[in-house]
Amino acid sequence: MFRIQKFVAIPLLGVALFGSQALLAEDHRDHRDNSHYVRHEEWRKGYHMPPADWGRGDRVSNWSHYRLSRPPRGYEWRRVDGNFVLGAVATGVIASVVTAAAMQ
Repeated sequence: MFRIQKFVAIPLLGVALFGSQALLAEDHRDHRDNSHYVRHEEWRKGYHMPPADWGRGDRVSNWSHYRLSRPPRGYEWRRVDGNFVLGAVATGVIASVVTAAAMQ
């Protein structure tokens, strides 16, 4: 009886270990690829950007490289879905949006 349990338990353990790794790898796709353009009609000056969108954006510290203006105090540029968004750090209110496609 113990041999049968080992015979069944060992493959199940392998599936559980390697199967969960495969699930984790699939679930951990790179959602932070912000270079592909996605149109967001609602992202305009004065719009309060949701924290989920603001948080997944990459902070642009080399704004001059992209020919963007210097952000005022309390603001920063973020690259989200192929858009450069200038927003207030504390509130997420958008001051400006520039699409990466428009910069080429």
